Amino acid sequence: MPHMAMHGLVLSLVLILLAGGAEAFRICAFNAQRLAQPKVAKKSVMDTLVQILARCDITVLQEVVDSSQKTVSLLLQELNRFEGSRSYSFLNSSLLGRSTYKEKYVYIYRSDKTQVLSSYQYNDTDDVFAREPFVAQFTLPSKILPNVVLVPLHTTPKDVEKELNALYDVFLDVSQRWQNEDVILLGDFNADCASLTKKRLNSLLLRTKAGFHWVISDGEDTTVRASTNCTYDRIVMHGQGCQTLLKAAAPFNFPRSFQLTEEEALRISDHYPVEVELSQAAQGIQPFMLGHSAAAVTFSISAVLAPFRWPLT
Repeated sequence: MPHMAMHGLVLSLVLILLAGGAEAFRICAFNAQRLAQPKVAKKSVMDTLVQILARCDITVLQEVVDSSQKTVSLLLQELNRFEGSRSYSFLNSSLLGRSTYKEKYVYIYRSDKTQVLSSYQYNDTDDVFAREPFVAQFTLPSKILPNVVLVPLHTTPKDVEKELNALYDVFLDVSQRWQNEDVILLGDFNADCASLTKKRLNSLLLRTKAGFHWVISDGEDTTVRASTNCTYDRIVMHGQGCQTLLKAAAPFNFPRSFQLTEEEALRISDHYPVEVELSQAAQGIQPFMLGHSAAAVTFSISAVLAPFRWPLT
């Protein structure tokens, strides 16, 4: 084989190796604080929201208070314009709440990368939740985990403990209904500070039952205001498939990333989004890390090329 062709093949194999672990599937939850038309009508707010949403393959928005679809439709329009090579769609719940104040959950997702398999509103017969979870099952581009269930919840501060314990019942309902234990529970749980003491937090069913992993660490600040330091927003993962693919989880400090003042950031929300990344690397292939040494890189490439055994000089 000519040297140029061999080197071309080598380069292709290296690129495949690099790409195998480079891309991740990002799932986000964001309390967008009273999201309605007057808010997205402000260009600076819309531009920042679009940049936040464009980072995620699926975002679960909370505190969407628009009774129409206009707010989300405007967001989608700008998002699709911003990311021309991608396609975004949405799925939303009905308006939820016990009083005249109501919110809905809205999933905004990359329809060129994932699809909704099924969804349902949890049947909260005992009226435990102020805003009962709107559950959805999405496809994932992974042979290890072809689909995952998302269970969003925005608790009411006065009933945090009761609602979070009832979230275990939602998990049981979901896993039995769809025969799927790979479940991600996420949202503004109000699970810190005055709303939930550390002692009460650690006694929750989702803390004491086996298999649940709180991947946003206690002590992480998910609030925008400098005067607060609370881990209100959470992501809790269950299932071996989820754990196998887990790459990273953290709040996204959008004011710092987009160089916004606190005042500017608060026009967007008083919460940071929280995010989890699932690796798309095939089973048995470890994600390629930028921190690897040159020796490790050479070893990885050599392993790929070993069956060919041609001289590379």
